[in-house]
Amino acid sequence: MAKRRGLTLDGVLLLDKPVGLSSNHALQRAKRAMDAAKAGHTGTLDPFATGLLVCCMGKATKISGAMLNADKAYRATLQFGSETDSGDLTGNVVSTAEPGFAVDEQALREALSRFSGTIEQIPPMYSALKRDGKPLYEYARAGIELERPPRQVTIYRIELLSLSGTQAEIDVACSKGTYIRTLAQDIGRVLGCYAHLTALRRTHVGPFSLERAVALEALQAMPDPKQALLALNELPAGLLPAT
Repeated sequence: MAKRRGLTLDGVLLLDKPVGLSSNHALQRAKRAMDAAKAGHTGTLDPFATGLLVCCMGKATKISGAMLNADKAYRATLQFGSETDSGDLTGNVVSTAEPGFAVDEQALREALSRFSGTIEQIPPMYSALKRDGKPLYEYARAGIELERPPRQVTIYRIELLSLSGTQAEIDVACSKGTYIRTLAQDIGRVLGCYAHLTALRRTHVGPFSLERAVALEALQAMPDPKQALLALNELPAGLLPAT
């Protein structure tokens, strides 16, 4: 008996990825909920991160190139006092601040201002960038650290939303290729007290906003999940290449 392949759907699903799932696992669950034959996403979020995952189906996959190069925005929670090898709460602590350290709000605001505009970042070892055909995170898991050349990225906006004790929440709008985990580490080093991410939420990808996204559980509970799909004629003008 031939295996059923699902429906041929054309459109974009704006998915609010939950914490704890890889981007691909979230995509596959959404694909099953919509009974779609084919689906792909346009930019990975780490499992610990949440927020906007742009999922393309059918003819909408033509926007994938534009989305991979799109600017993005995030809301990030920084924990000061320690740095991890991964730059987030899933990693091992590699540096800690002196006991009794404190984070001054004015000093933090001044530190953030240093990262506005075009900056250089050294990509983290825990990343999907490849060296000799193998992703860097495989080297990192084997305890191997490779030299990585710095890359230029642009921070269009970086704002302090709140500071409570040793934890701060910031809003960041940035160019493609920006690692918010690396940004957190660099901010902590400027302040001299180290830092890592404890939460990361993507709020924008190009013209798409998290405000229009549907949570995975809500999608799965819909009588007709296909209603969550943005049709091709609903996509922002100029996003689809001319045919």
